[in-house]
Amino acid sequence: MELIILIIIAVFVISYRRNNGENVYRFFITQVSNAYNKYAPYSFKEVRAKTKELGQEYTPRQYLMQVIIFAAAAGGISYLYFYNILISIIYALIAIAFIPYLAYLRCQKVYSEFIFEQVQIYTTNVIMEFNTTQSFVKSLEGVRDSGILEDPVLSDVKTMIDMSYQNGTIDESIAYFNEKYPYYMVKNMNQLFLQITKEGAKDSGEALENMSMDIDALVEGVYRDQIDRADFHKRFVTFGLALFLLVMAMQFLLGTDNYIEMLDMWYVQLILHCIIIINCYFLITGEKFYYEDVGVE
Repeated sequence: MELIILIIIAVFVISYRRNNGENVYRFFITQVSNAYNKYAPYSFKEVRAKTKELGQEYTPRQYLMQVIIFAAAAGGISYLYFYNILISIIYALIAIAFIPYLAYLRCQKVYSEFIFEQVQIYTTNVIMEFNTTQSFVKSLEGVRDSGILEDPVLSDVKTMIDMSYQNGTIDESIAYFNEKYPYYMVKNMNQLFLQITKEGAKDSGEALENMSMDIDALVEGVYRDQIDRADFHKRFVTFGLALFLLVMAMQFLLGTDNYIEMLDMWYVQLILHCIIIINCYFLITGEKFYYEDVGVE
């Protein structure tokens, strides 16, 4: 144990001296950021950039607090299981290693919510514009010039307009947008406009009004689902963490001294490791469910 502490101190001192007195915290954050920029997938870089633009990306200080909380929780819980500092350090490091994955899930959630909001704006305003222009392409141009859309949806609407003029039809542009944003309200609305354009319907007001009401109902359902997910997430995390503390009840029933004696048996330690791994898998699966597919009807 003393050797491990000395190694940690040596790494700290070397890092400090190599950077001419630079703040070691800032040096650590810089190295992590450089590693992220080098190895993160390009698509996630775009997602994270949009999360930063929306002001919802964590600051380095918030990430540092996550590291401290995860390390303290994992180290403390594992120590209650094994009464072994080395094992506690290993579990603390493993917990810290999951922080980038949780950051990835959170950024995907923020980005998904943003895209859904933009798609809602797109569908609602195209219908409103069509009531005035009676032309799908002119409606797209009106939404494009209104300043209410942001990239990447705005860029894709511009692409739709260019494709419509180049091909002389709206078929390919609609197929392009439907593939980029496979939401029911997008596909249903675009299909309706495709029928109106091809069949030359003269009175489309009632159909568009019904479509607008359907979109409102879908949006309400999605936002209700987000509220339910947030409530479920709080209760789920509380329950998941409580599962880890069942070992305290076990020690209360057996007695701490008897429990520590049992730790000398290899199969007892194996069972305890399995309990921790299963509980962690349970928590991570729940986090994945909470963060994924947000905004998809």
